[in-house]
Amino acid sequence: MSTTTTHNDLPLHTHKRSRRTTANRVFAMVHSCAILALLYRHALSLLHSTSLTSFLITLTFLISDSILAFMYSTAQSSRMTPIYRKEFPKNLKRVVKESDFPELDVFICTADPFKEPPMNVVNTALSVMAYDYPTDKVSVYVSDDGGSALTLFAFMEAAKFASHWLPFCRENNIVERCPEAYFETDHSRLPEADKIKIMYQGMKVMVNNVIERGKVGDEYITGERERLAFRKWTDGFTRQDHPTIVQVLLDNSKDRDIADNSMPNLIYVSREKSRTSHHNFKAGALNALLRVSAAMTNAPIVLTLDCDMFSNDPQTPHRALCYFLDPKIQSELGYVQFPQRFRGIDKSDMYASENRHLFEINPQGMDGVLGPNYVGTGCFFSRRVFFGGPSKFLPPENPQLGPNNVVDKPIQSPKVLELAHHVAACNYEKNSNWGSKIGVRYGSLVEDYFTGYRLQCEGWKAIFCNPDKPAFYGDSPINLIDVLNQTKRWAIGLLEVAFSKYSPITFGIKSMGPLMGLAYCQYAFWAIWSIPITTYTFLPQLALLNGLTIFPKVSEPWFLLYVFVFIGAYGEDLLDFYSTGVTFQKWWSDQRIWLIRGLSSFLFGSIEFFFKSFGIATLGFNVTSKVLDEDQSKRYEQGSMEFGVPSPLFVPLTTAAIVNLAAFAWGHLEIFRGSNGLEGLLMQMFIAGFGIANCIPIYEGIIRSDKGKIPTKITLVSTFIAFALYAAAYVTLRN
Repeated sequence: MSTTTTHNDLPLHTHKRSRRTTANRVFAMVHSCAILALLYRHALSLLHSTSLTSFLITLTFLISDSILAFMYSTAQSSRMTPIYRKEFPKNLKRVVKESDFPELDVFICTADPFKEPPMNVVNTALSVMAYDYPTDKVSVYVSDDGGSALTLFAFMEAAKFASHWLPFCRENNIVERCPEAYFETDHSRLPEADKIKIMYQGMKVMVNNVIERGKVGDEYITGERERLAFRKWTDGFTRQDHPTIVQVLLDNSKDRDIADNSMPNLIYVSREKSRTSHHNFKAGALNALLRVSAAMTNAPIVLTLDCDMFSNDPQTPHRALCYFLDPKIQSELGYVQFPQRFRGIDKSDMYASENRHLFEINPQGMDGVLGPNYVGTGCFFSRRVFFGGPSKFLPPENPQLGPNNVVDKPIQSPKVLELAHHVAACNYEKNSNWGSKIGVRYGSLVEDYFTGYRLQCEGWKAIFCNPDKPAFYGDSPINLIDVLNQTKRWAIGLLEVAFSKYSPITFGIKSMGPLMGLAYCQYAFWAIWSIPITTYTFLPQLALLNGLTIFPKVSEPWFLLYVFVFIGAYGEDLLDFYSTGVTFQKWWSDQRIWLIRGLSSFLFGSIEFFFKSFGIATLGFNVTSKVLDEDQSKRYEQGSMEFGVPSPLFVPLTTAAIVNLAAFAWGHLEIFRGSNGLEGLLMQMFIAGFGIANCIPIYEGIIRSDKGKIPTKITLVSTFIAFALYAAAYVTLRN
């Protein structure tokens, strides 16, 4: 079934149900019955256990498979009503005059110039400043939570370059409006492109030189206005303790490009920091931007972007407006989420950076109910969404920060700047609703997930906009430790929501209904995947090494049940990936990295969360590095997984590789000996072989000799643990 929304007889957007919906529902029922039958078998075995060992083994599998059953049910919530949308941005100007387009505030957050290179942030800002959108309606706010003069300098240079770049893009109808991405392609057809490229390269060299030196030298400061700005960095100025800085770099009421067109507003913001005040990480930075932008421009539409997520389509705001300007859904529409896409990914996507489930498959399913979750970037918000539900407006403490307030003064007027500095103070939020009832929500390291979830619980709906041409492109990690650390941080933040008073399994289901509640549970309880993954990675293999049968024989009917549950789950997942145009190789990488995360990120994330719950100190928030190492890049292009550092996260992975290989080899040895127990051990041998297939990059990491290999100390520790596990299993299982 297809539904079209028209305005003045011109369609702005349409959507249709997935053709697999009915098949998904039928298969979910059949597969669920099979899973329940499997749990029934575990329960019977538990009741008829003849020894403590068999009781504990059966109980372990019952717990693990119950968790798998729960997580399977949460995954099915996204398969019940998936829909596909299409927008018609060409019809927008026929329906609404361009002069009547709403103003747009863009938020870009960065925190560390050495982990998030300022040139990446500059490229992101330039790509959205060059949108096919009235420039007098666009304001770009850059939040520098590190308070770095290096980042400010980069944007001062970017403001100068923008006066050439923006008219060049518009006059030549350039599609790729991120300079770095554009100059990586063939641009020889335009004679003036070489001149622009020389300017860009000059800016890039200058900025990188400043970053390398770690300070802005006097020779780079060309005007008194710039000199006054950098005087704010006094001797006592640190990233953890400094005053508010709001620097207007471009003012659309004054600044013009070389073609005499007005420029978008460009504002650098570094909120006040104090060692005695909690700053709430990125969520706090976004709330500071919400208040500062309200004081200066207060646009009704807000776009949030990661610092490395540049625009790939200058028409993207028009696609969002196809929904925001639809009177039928306007009153309840909170945000329009675009999927994350990444450039430079190897053909197999070895780290599963595309995260198809998170960024495309699940959002399409949630879109058929109340809409997708917010993923932290590439999202257009109605400013009104941050101030209570659709039917219950919660005004801020200052009416000038409200979504309906009209700013009638220039952005550089003393009163506007005074208010902007005031609302970015570190103590401003004390005794207010910021972070709890209004704005971006505090209480979790994953502020994007928690905020989107809370907004939908309040009654807001969302739209998943997934055009054929990716709206945004970003950079993904190219080494395993960054991937795992990022996922561990997500796991901790999601558990903070799962075990809070806003848990999706209780509060979410009550507020949004079972489908949306379970869809959010799928994320919130991510980390508990570590329990069944760890169980199936070690227990069957250790039992195999000790000649103990723990699964049905091939000749027994229960064996076919296991086969159906396994093939059904993996087959359904593979079909989901194929529906998004992904190759088998990328799907295999995704399920492999999922097992790797289960043994590392999810496991350590769970442990760290429970330590925090009991008040035991743990490591704090870390920014994922966006700096590319040349040697790592070469190994990535060659398809070699990057280990390199002696991280504890690698220990369970290497231990699992050793145990599975030993169990598989021992099983074959038993076959050659003519053992009569092959029929009973076959399933355990298959699981060990499946583990080996997923551990191939780890075996390669052990035997490699380059800097990206698994450190020798990790291999030695893992080998010791593997022997200790075998010894413990021998003592336990043989008695």
